Amino acid sequence: MKRLLNSAAIVGLMVSTTLMAGNRIDQVRPDAPELAPYGEHTIGVRTITVTNPNQIDIVNIDTDPNTPHPRYDRELTLEVWYPAELPYDANYYKKHYQKKRRYKNVYLRDGETKVTLRGKAVRNAQPNVFDGPYPLIIISHGYPGNRFLLSHLAENLASKGYVVAAIDHKDSTYRDQSAFGSTLVNRPLDQMFVLNEMARFHNEANHFLAGIVDTDNTGLIGYSMGGYGALISAGAGVTQQSVNYPWGAADGTLGIHLAGSQTHEDLIDPRLKAVIAIGPWGKNFFFWDQVGLSGIEIPMLYIAGSDDDVSGYDNGVKAIFDESMGTDRYLLTFQFANHNAAAPMPAPKESWKVSDSLGYAPFDHYADPVWDTVRMNNIAQHFATAFMGLYIKQELDKAPYFDLVENSGDGVYSVDSNGNPTADHTYWRGFQDRTAKGLKMEFKAKNQ
Repeated sequence: MKRLLNSAAIVGLMVSTTLMAGNRIDQVRPDAPELAPYGEHTIGVRTITVTNPNQIDIVNIDTDPNTPHPRYDRELTLEVWYPAELPYDANYYKKHYQKKRRYKNVYLRDGETKVTLRGKAVRNAQPNVFDGPYPLIIISHGYPGNRFLLSHLAENLASKGYVVAAIDHKDSTYRDQSAFGSTLVNRPLDQMFVLNEMARFHNEANHFLAGIVDTDNTGLIGYSMGGYGALISAGAGVTQQSVNYPWGAADGTLGIHLAGSQTHEDLIDPRLKAVIAIGPWGKNFFFWDQVGLSGIEIPMLYIAGSDDDVSGYDNGVKAIFDESMGTDRYLLTFQFANHNAAAPMPAPKESWKVSDSLGYAPFDHYADPVWDTVRMNNIAQHFATAFMGLYIKQELDKAPYFDLVENSGDGVYSVDSNGNPTADHTYWRGFQDRTAKGLKMEFKAKNQ
């Protein structure tokens, strides 16, 4: 009991400091849905580097068909969050850990401005080995992006008993934005390589992740081009048309992900159990068709804005959802939101200034003109908690959070004097009265 009370005091301390510093990634609004708040675990975070050897250097391919493809060792930086073992004394925590709950020198969209983000994770904290091993979740950013773009979601899930690894994808970050073809080819390769590396760390004596990563139960969350890569990792193969694009991946190198190819089949990993794809790109440029998308056989949660002008909606994410007929899948739509729906962290205060190099304020990269970012983040945290809990942890009590009337505004809020739902109650589960607005949840079963 003393341990629980002290832990609660630490949580209270965290909340009390939220308004004392800027660029918080850990905000939870009072009207957030039920599963949005942070979980029971304190969180640690570390930065590591992994290297995938002997990869095709897409950026430097010579178009001469008689020239062999150049090779290089592909280095990736990861931010890894995990349940931590921290002292359960609030005063000790305040004295020794407050300054460690920061992410310093994080680049913004302009690739020039560095900012400090603040959250709940403690840098280099000791992992909690007693409650593990924990399922793995891999996070993959957009083009361009970086490993901190979805850090709010990473922290939140780590507090609920996951190890979360977010990737800085080489050739695709704010500071390293190279040929688009590299992103097309390497996204799923990076994702599956990180899965293998995390499995290696789990079995490597003296590694800080030793014994705590359950890679047999892995989830993947991808945003935009990260969502594109997540579709391939989940089993979707690309079209021949996309392989042939002159502006795409050089010299047909995207062919390794062609639907029906042996190379794509070899990439599919049974340890990957569920995927959340937020604004996945490519359907509006004919990278996907029903044949390729039918290769997805694991549960999928698609998240999109109805006004997405980057990945498209009716001809983009909604069409991907409709044609993923090989599995059960959901589509959560934020009505009137654009491409920034749900995924990006709240825009840091430094992003509000117009960038000379971009010609606009980096704020536009993070925010939506209709929806509040924290509100969208909280809704994404709620449904990610339910989805990964149901399909990764097999928590059957999470299933009712998807048993919803399709349009949130059609739900009826009806409770008795004790706050218990009546027979007329059809409001979205976990949402407070008057808060389930502007959302749509669709479900299609396999072969539908």
